[in-house]
Amino acid sequence: MKPVIFDPQKESLAEFSGRFPLVGTIDRYAEQLRELFLIRNPRYRFQPDYEKEFIEFRNRHYAGMSPEEAGDWFYFPWSKLLIHYLPDALHQELRTARNKNLITAEEQKRFYDFTVGIAGLSVGSHAALTLAMMGGSRVMKLADPDEISGSNLNRIRTDFSNIGVNKCDAVTHQIYQMNPYAEIHDYPQGISDEGIDEFLEGPQKLGVLIECLDNPEFKIRLRIEARKRGIPVLMATDNGDGIIFDVERYDRDKNLKLFNGVIGDLTLEEFQKFAPQELPRLATKIAGADRVVPRMLESVSEVGKSLYSWPQLG
Repeated sequence: MKPVIFDPQKESLAEFSGRFPLVGTIDRYAEQLRELFLIRNPRYRFQPDYEKEFIEFRNRHYAGMSPEEAGDWFYFPWSKLLIHYLPDALHQELRTARNKNLITAEEQKRFYDFTVGIAGLSVGSHAALTLAMMGGSRVMKLADPDEISGSNLNRIRTDFSNIGVNKCDAVTHQIYQMNPYAEIHDYPQGISDEGIDEFLEGPQKLGVLIECLDNPEFKIRLRIEARKRGIPVLMATDNGDGIIFDVERYDRDKNLKLFNGVIGDLTLEEFQKFAPQELPRLATKIAGADRVVPRMLESVSEVGKSLYSWPQLG
Protein backbone atom coordinates (compact mmCIF):
# COMPACT_ATOMS: atom_id res chain seq x y z
CA MET A 1 0.00 0.00 0.00
CA LYS A 2 1.35 3.40 -1.02
CA PRO A 3 0.50 6.91 0.17
CA VAL A 4 -2.00 8.84 -1.94
CA ILE A 5 -0.75 12.15 -3.34
CA PHE A 6 -3.08 15.13 -3.70
CA ASP A 7 -3.48 16.38 -7.29
CA PRO A 8 -4.66 20.03 -7.29
CA GLN A 9 -5.53 19.74 -10.99
CA LYS A 10 -8.32 17.30 -10.17
CA GLU A 11 -9.87 18.60 -6.95
CA SER A 12 -9.51 20.94 -4.02
CA LEU A 13 -7.64 19.91 -0.88
CA ALA A 14 -10.95 19.89 1.02
CA GLU A 15 -12.45 17.53 -1.57
CA PHE A 16 -9.36 15.32 -1.47
CA SER A 17 -9.29 15.02 2.32
CA GLY A 18 -13.05 14.48 2.39
CA ARG A 19 -12.66 11.25 0.42
CA PHE A 20 -10.75 9.52 3.21
CA PRO A 21 -11.20 8.69 6.88
CA LEU A 22 -8.96 11.21 8.60
CA VAL A 23 -7.65 11.31 12.17
CA GLY A 24 -5.32 14.27 11.73
CA THR A 25 -3.75 16.84 9.42
CA ILE A 26 -0.10 17.79 9.89
CA ASP A 27 1.05 20.99 8.22
CA ARG A 28 4.52 22.08 9.34
CA TYR A 29 5.43 23.45 5.94
CA ALA A 30 6.33 26.93 7.20
CA GLU A 31 8.73 25.50 9.79
CA GLN A 32 10.33 23.24 7.18
CA LEU A 33 10.78 26.18 4.83
CA ARG A 34 12.43 28.28 7.55
CA GLU A 35 14.80 25.44 8.42
CA LEU A 36 15.67 25.01 4.75
CA PHE A 37 16.49 28.73 4.57
CA LEU A 38 18.87 28.40 7.53
CA ILE A 39 20.48 25.30 6.02
CA ARG A 40 21.23 27.27 2.87
CA ASN A 41 22.32 30.34 4.84
CA PRO A 42 24.37 29.01 7.77
CA ARG A 43 25.73 32.49 8.50
CA TYR A 44 22.39 33.19 10.22
CA ARG A 45 22.83 30.25 12.61
CA PHE A 46 23.96 32.62 15.37
CA GLN A 47 22.50 35.84 13.97
CA PRO A 48 18.74 35.92 14.61
CA ASP A 49 18.17 39.10 12.60
CA TYR A 50 17.37 37.50 9.23
CA GLU A 51 13.61 37.92 8.91
CA LYS A 52 13.77 40.24 5.90
CA GLU A 53 15.98 37.79 3.97
CA PHE A 54 13.78 34.86 4.99
CA ILE A 55 10.61 36.59 3.77
CA GLU A 56 12.26 37.21 0.40
CA PHE A 57 13.28 33.53 0.25
CA ARG A 58 9.77 32.42 1.21
CA ASN A 59 8.14 34.68 -1.39
CA ARG A 60 10.40 33.30 -4.12
CA HIS A 61 9.50 29.79 -3.04
CA TYR A 62 5.74 30.38 -3.03
CA ALA A 63 5.94 32.30 -6.34
CA GLY A 64 2.42 33.62 -5.98
CA MET A 65 0.96 30.38 -4.60
CA SER A 66 -0.79 30.17 -1.27
CA PRO A 67 1.06 28.19 1.45
CA GLU A 68 -1.51 25.43 1.04
CA GLU A 69 -0.72 25.11 -2.68
CA ALA A 70 3.05 24.77 -2.24
CA GLY A 71 4.77 21.40 -1.98
CA ASP A 72 2.85 18.13 -1.84
CA TRP A 73 0.14 16.69 0.37
CA PHE A 74 0.09 12.96 1.05
CA TYR A 75 -2.60 10.85 2.66
CA PHE A 76 -1.41 7.72 4.48
CA PRO A 77 -4.18 5.07 4.61
CA TRP A 78 -2.59 3.08 7.45
CA SER A 79 -2.27 6.01 9.88
CA LYS A 80 -5.15 8.06 8.40
CA LEU A 81 -2.92 11.15 8.44
CA LEU A 82 -2.74 13.93 5.86
CA ILE A 83 0.74 15.48 5.83
CA HIS A 84 2.21 18.46 3.96
CA TYR A 85 5.74 17.96 2.55
CA LEU A 86 8.28 20.07 0.72
CA PRO A 87 8.74 19.09 -2.95
CA ASP A 88 10.85 15.98 -3.51
CA ALA A 89 14.27 17.61 -4.05
CA LEU A 90 13.79 20.11 -1.20
CA HIS A 91 12.51 17.39 1.14
CA GLN A 92 15.65 15.38 0.42
CA GLU A 93 17.84 18.46 0.91
CA LEU A 94 16.22 19.20 4.27
CA ARG A 95 16.37 15.73 5.73
CA THR A 96 19.97 15.05 4.67
CA ALA A 97 21.36 18.43 5.75
CA ARG A 98 23.00 16.97 8.85
CA ASN A 99 24.80 14.36 6.73
CA LYS A 100 27.13 17.08 5.38
CA ASN A 101 30.13 16.88 5.19
CA LEU A 102 30.33 13.31 6.44
CA ILE A 103 28.58 12.41 3.19
CA THR A 104 29.37 14.65 0.22
CA ALA A 105 26.68 15.90 -2.17
CA GLU A 106 27.90 13.52 -4.88
CA GLU A 107 27.94 10.57 -2.47
CA GLN A 108 24.45 11.46 -1.22
CA LYS A 109 23.07 11.43 -4.77
CA ARG A 110 24.68 8.08 -5.54
CA PHE A 111 23.39 6.74 -2.22
CA TYR A 112 19.83 7.90 -2.98
CA ASP A 113 19.97 6.34 -6.46
CA PHE A 114 21.34 3.01 -5.17
CA THR A 115 18.76 0.20 -5.22
CA VAL A 116 18.84 -2.18 -2.26
CA GLY A 117 16.97 -5.42 -1.60
CA ILE A 118 16.41 -6.68 1.93
CA ALA A 119 15.22 -10.23 2.55
CA GLY A 120 14.06 -10.78 6.13
CA LEU A 121 12.69 -7.86 8.11
CA SER A 122 13.30 -8.58 11.76
CA VAL A 123 16.98 -7.68 11.94
CA GLY A 124 16.63 -6.47 8.33
CA SER A 125 14.11 -3.82 9.37
CA HIS A 126 16.96 -1.88 11.01
CA ALA A 127 18.89 -1.86 7.74
CA ALA A 128 15.85 -0.62 5.81
CA LEU A 129 14.96 2.13 8.28
CA THR A 130 18.57 3.28 8.70
CA LEU A 131 19.00 3.55 4.92
CA ALA A 132 15.80 5.60 4.73
CA MET A 133 16.80 7.85 7.65
CA MET A 134 20.16 8.57 6.03
CA GLY A 135 18.52 9.58 2.76
CA GLY A 136 19.71 6.51 0.87
CA SER A 137 18.13 4.03 -1.52
CA ARG A 138 15.01 5.77 -2.79
CA VAL A 139 14.16 2.41 -4.40
CA MET A 140 14.03 -0.57 -2.05
CA LYS A 141 12.75 -4.11 -2.39
CA LEU A 142 11.58 -5.59 0.90
CA ALA A 143 10.58 -9.22 1.46
CA ASP A 144 9.19 -11.07 4.46
CA PRO A 145 6.06 -13.27 4.66
CA ASP A 146 5.83 -13.18 8.46
CA GLU A 147 3.64 -11.11 10.73
CA ILE A 148 4.99 -9.27 13.76
CA SER A 149 4.54 -11.29 16.94
CA GLY A 150 5.01 -10.34 20.57
CA SER A 151 8.38 -12.08 20.78
CA ASN A 152 9.65 -10.04 17.79
CA LEU A 153 9.45 -6.81 19.76
CA ASN A 154 12.86 -7.25 21.36
CA ARG A 155 14.43 -6.57 17.95
CA ILE A 156 11.89 -4.72 15.77
CA ARG A 157 11.42 -1.01 16.36
CA THR A 158 7.64 -0.95 16.74
CA ASP A 159 4.96 -1.41 19.40
CA PHE A 160 2.16 -3.79 20.28
CA SER A 161 -0.30 -2.00 17.99
CA ASN A 162 1.53 -3.67 15.08
CA ILE A 163 1.22 -7.25 16.32
CA GLY A 164 -0.31 -9.27 13.48
CA VAL A 165 0.82 -6.76 10.85
CA ASN A 166 3.02 -8.13 8.07
CA LYS A 167 6.65 -7.11 8.63
CA CYS A 168 6.90 -5.73 5.08
CA ASP A 169 3.90 -3.49 5.66
CA ALA A 170 5.15 -2.24 9.03
CA VAL A 171 8.55 -1.22 7.63
CA THR A 172 7.13 0.20 4.40
CA HIS A 173 4.70 2.41 6.33
CA GLN A 174 7.53 3.92 8.39
CA ILE A 175 9.68 4.57 5.33
CA TYR A 176 6.89 6.25 3.37
CA GLN A 177 6.11 8.63 6.22
CA MET A 178 9.81 9.55 6.34
CA ASN A 179 9.98 9.93 2.58
CA PRO A 180 6.72 9.72 0.61
CA TYR A 181 8.74 10.08 -2.60
CA ALA A 182 10.37 6.68 -2.00
CA GLU A 183 9.61 3.72 -4.26
CA ILE A 184 9.13 0.56 -2.25
CA HIS A 185 8.55 -2.79 -3.92
CA ASP A 186 7.27 -5.02 -1.16
CA TYR A 187 6.96 -8.80 -1.15
CA PRO A 188 4.64 -9.59 1.78
CA GLN A 189 4.34 -13.19 0.56
CA GLY A 190 8.12 -13.58 0.71
CA ILE A 191 10.30 -14.59 -2.23
CA SER A 192 9.20 -17.69 -4.12
CA ASP A 193 11.37 -19.74 -6.48
CA GLU A 194 9.50 -18.08 -9.34
CA GLY A 195 9.90 -14.61 -7.84
CA ILE A 196 13.68 -14.60 -7.30
CA ASP A 197 14.37 -13.13 -10.76
CA GLU A 198 11.98 -10.25 -10.21
CA PHE A 199 13.31 -9.54 -6.72
CA LEU A 200 16.93 -9.43 -7.86
CA GLU A 201 16.53 -7.79 -11.27
CA GLY A 202 13.10 -6.36 -12.07
CA PRO A 203 12.11 -3.61 -12.55
CA GLN A 204 15.54 -2.44 -11.30
CA LYS A 205 18.54 -4.64 -10.63
CA LEU A 206 19.75 -4.61 -7.04
CA GLY A 207 23.00 -2.84 -6.25
CA VAL A 208 23.30 -5.02 -3.14
CA LEU A 209 21.28 -7.73 -1.40
CA ILE A 210 21.03 -7.56 2.39
CA GLU A 211 20.12 -11.06 3.52
CA CYS A 212 18.64 -11.50 7.01
CA LEU A 213 16.58 -14.67 6.55
CA ASP A 214 16.10 -17.51 9.01
CA ASN A 215 15.47 -20.10 6.27
CA PRO A 216 18.83 -21.75 5.41
CA GLU A 217 17.56 -23.09 2.08
CA PHE A 218 16.64 -19.62 0.85
CA LYS A 219 19.91 -18.22 2.15
CA ILE A 220 21.61 -20.63 -0.26
CA ARG A 221 19.14 -20.11 -3.14
CA LEU A 222 19.42 -16.33 -3.02
CA ARG A 223 23.22 -16.47 -3.00
CA ILE A 224 23.33 -18.80 -5.99
CA GLU A 225 21.13 -16.42 -7.98
CA ALA A 226 22.89 -13.27 -6.72
CA ARG A 227 26.25 -14.76 -7.68
CA LYS A 228 25.03 -15.49 -11.23
CA ARG A 229 24.08 -11.82 -11.58
CA GLY A 230 27.14 -10.35 -9.91
CA ILE A 231 25.14 -8.87 -7.01
CA PRO A 232 27.07 -8.54 -3.71
CA VAL A 233 25.46 -9.95 -0.57
CA LEU A 234 25.65 -8.56 2.96
CA MET A 235 24.51 -10.61 5.97
CA ALA A 236 24.22 -9.52 9.58
CA THR A 237 23.88 -12.31 12.15
CA ASP A 238 22.92 -11.78 15.80
CA ASN A 239 25.74 -12.72 18.12
CA GLY A 240 24.78 -12.10 21.73
CA ASP A 241 24.54 -8.33 22.04
CA GLY A 242 26.71 -7.83 18.96
CA ILE A 243 26.68 -8.94 15.34
CA ILE A 244 28.72 -10.91 12.86
CA PHE A 245 28.82 -9.12 9.51
CA ASP A 246 29.54 -11.03 6.30
CA VAL A 247 30.39 -9.46 2.94
CA GLU A 248 30.26 -11.59 -0.22
CA ARG A 249 31.55 -9.68 -3.26
CA TYR A 250 29.96 -11.57 -6.13
CA ASP A 251 30.22 -8.36 -8.14
CA ARG A 252 33.99 -8.84 -8.11
CA ASP A 253 34.18 -12.63 -8.33
CA LYS A 254 31.38 -14.80 -9.73
CA ASN A 255 33.38 -17.90 -8.75
CA LEU A 256 33.45 -16.96 -5.07
CA LYS A 257 32.16 -19.81 -2.90
CA LEU A 258 28.90 -19.27 -1.04
CA PHE A 259 29.30 -17.74 2.43
CA ASN A 260 32.94 -17.07 1.49
CA GLY A 261 33.57 -20.82 1.53
CA VAL A 262 32.70 -21.58 5.18
CA ILE A 263 30.28 -24.36 4.15
CA GLY A 264 32.69 -25.79 1.60
CA ASP A 265 31.14 -27.03 -1.64
CA LEU A 266 27.75 -27.86 -0.15
CA THR A 267 25.14 -27.86 -2.92
CA LEU A 268 21.46 -27.01 -2.63
CA GLU A 269 20.61 -30.63 -3.42
CA GLU A 270 22.84 -31.87 -0.59
CA PHE A 271 21.38 -29.31 1.80
CA GLN A 272 17.83 -30.49 1.04
CA LYS A 273 18.76 -33.92 2.42
CA PHE A 274 19.71 -32.47 5.81
CA ALA A 275 17.65 -33.63 8.79
CA PRO A 276 16.04 -30.77 10.79
CA GLN A 277 18.29 -31.45 13.78
CA GLU A 278 21.36 -30.82 11.60
CA LEU A 279 20.31 -27.26 10.72
CA PRO A 280 21.49 -25.57 13.95
CA ARG A 281 24.98 -27.00 13.32
CA LEU A 282 24.95 -25.60 9.78
CA ALA A 283 23.80 -22.20 11.07
CA THR A 284 26.69 -22.18 13.54
CA LYS A 285 29.10 -23.10 10.75
CA ILE A 286 27.81 -20.23 8.58
CA ALA A 287 28.18 -17.74 11.43
CA GLY A 288 31.58 -19.17 12.39
CA ALA A 289 31.76 -21.22 15.58
CA ASP A 290 34.97 -19.45 16.58
CA ARG A 291 33.22 -16.06 16.42
CA VAL A 292 29.95 -16.95 18.18
CA VAL A 293 29.76 -15.96 21.85
CA PRO A 294 29.47 -18.92 24.28
CA ARG A 295 25.88 -18.18 25.39
CA MET A 296 24.73 -18.07 21.76
CA LEU A 297 26.57 -21.29 20.96
CA GLU A 298 25.05 -23.06 23.97
CA SER A 299 21.57 -21.79 23.08
CA VAL A 300 21.61 -23.23 19.54
CA SER A 301 21.63 -26.80 20.86
CA GLU A 302 18.70 -25.99 23.18
CA VAL A 303 16.29 -25.01 20.38
CA GLY A 304 13.31 -27.34 20.53
CA LYS A 305 14.28 -28.42 24.05
CA SER A 306 14.38 -25.59 26.58
CA LEU A 307 14.14 -22.82 23.96
CA TYR A 308 11.33 -22.16 21.48
CA SER A 309 13.72 -20.54 18.99
CA TRP A 310 17.28 -19.26 18.84
CA PRO A 311 17.82 -16.03 20.76
CA GLN A 312 18.15 -12.73 18.89
CA LEU A 313 18.60 -9.27 20.34
CA GLY A 314 18.47 -7.40 17.01
